[in-house]
Amino acid sequence: MRIETERLLLRTLDEGDIDALVGLWTDPQVTAFLGGPRNPEELRRSFCEDLRGQAPHPHDLWPVVEKSSGDVVGHCGLLAKEVDGLPEVELVYILAASAWGKGYATEIGRALMQFAFEEMGLTRLICLIMPGNEASGRVAARLGMRSEGLTARPGNRMLRVYAISSALMAMDCLEERAAGGDRGSFERAMARIRDTEPDV
Repeated sequence: MRIETERLLLRTLDEGDIDALVGLWTDPQVTAFLGGPRNPEELRRSFCEDLRGQAPHPHDLWPVVEKSSGDVVGHCGLLAKEVDGLPEVELVYILAASAWGKGYATEIGRALMQFAFEEMGLTRLICLIMPGNEASGRVAARLGMRSEGLTARPGNRMLRVYAISSALMAMDCLEERAAGGDRGSFERAMARIRDTEPDV
């Protein structure tokens, strides 16, 4: 797995990533809307199992590296979920607090969306966001997602569902062409969803 943007690199897990990822998932600030800090020993065991596992699967979370520093600053990807009895794929963007406010979530989310629709052939993506997590909600909106209401998750948690379909992206492309645009591609549609304020 390898997805590269202007400032970020999402890639397959390496042994040297484990400390940074454990730090990410045990940070109370980062996990405040994700169920709270995880057990560090369980995290290390899980990551080591991933390293020894089979070939990488596209439905997973991957380290995100800040190219300018070489630091692992996030854990992002696509996860298969069942939501309200239906199969879905969730776009997940989790970033270290030190990387907040730089537009990274939108940048890597945009790249993952393009990979999902163009390379994997998916037709729909969702985000599951806890009410009150306004920063993540703003990212979903910038990515062109629309709120579809609340869903009950395990543990009686209520999360807001944001969703976007490849058909909606295609409609945006057609609108661009009708308006005289010259690209009419995914990139053209996503160019309409640029950062206008800092995000996580």
